Amino acid sequence: MPHSKSWVHFNDKLARYLFISSAVLVSLIILCIIWFVGMQGLSTFRQVSVIEFFTSSKWSPNNGQYGALTFIAGSIGTTLIAIILGGPLGLAGAVFLAEIAPPWVRSFMRPATDLFAGIPSVVYGYVGLTVVVGFIRNTTSSSTGYGIMAASIILAIMILPTVISLSEDALRSLPRTYKEASLALGATRWQTIYRVLVPAATPGILTSVILAMARAIGETMAVQMVIGNAPRFPSSLVSPTSTLTSDIVMEMGNTPFGSVWNNALFLMSFILLIIALILIILVRTAVRKGAVR
Repeated sequence: MPHSKSWVHFNDKLARYLFISSAVLVSLIILCIIWFVGMQGLSTFRQVSVIEFFTSSKWSPNNGQYGALTFIAGSIGTTLIAIILGGPLGLAGAVFLAEIAPPWVRSFMRPATDLFAGIPSVVYGYVGLTVVVGFIRNTTSSSTGYGIMAASIILAIMILPTVISLSEDALRSLPRTYKEASLALGATRWQTIYRVLVPAATPGILTSVILAMARAIGETMAVQMVIGNAPRFPSSLVSPTSTLTSDIVMEMGNTPFGSVWNNALFLMSFILLIIALILIILVRTAVRKGAVR
């Protein structure tokens, strides 16, 4: 028996050290990525001024112009419009699945939503290229159909599974007494949903929206296929432009490592990395506030 207890104790310590080592290794890898991308990107400012990079929309590396404002504005614009389009729709779907849909509908729709998230982004891009771009071209004054609007519509569709799944989980995790107390006080089902349940699930809903933003701003292939990839500041929602991710994927393979052009692309990657870290901090904050509540 003592031998058995010592063996169990040894296994517990081994597992503990294994988990700690894994956590340290993952942290070191993340720090190394941040350090490498950051150092490589920040070296851009040895030849390019900070003001020019962030405030100029003139991007012509062959002429020594490295203004990234066009790509930053394109990324932020497509992400915000995608959230405006997909956020309310995803929340409505989550409310439907959590509070309105009968069990047989929920048992069918939830796996379908999860499967929806597994569709490759290139498939979304191809659908956007053949359907969304053509529709915009035929219904607006745009001669091509490419632009922020097409990219935002595709991103809005792509973030729906994230918003629906996490928001539904937040709604279904609420104590049953919230709903019962509201109904007992004479509130209707709709009043209970939008005055009690949705406000109570706000931290989880905000988490889903923030993660959806992280997915949207980091998306590459689908956006690259429908935005037009023109390095010019967007004059409208239906004019071709570019984003940070689409420009990086278009140009990174054509630049020699260590050149100003290559370093500028690394700096764009570093900006995306910083944005992702900020969004993760916001998620942690929302989760912490939800736990306090």
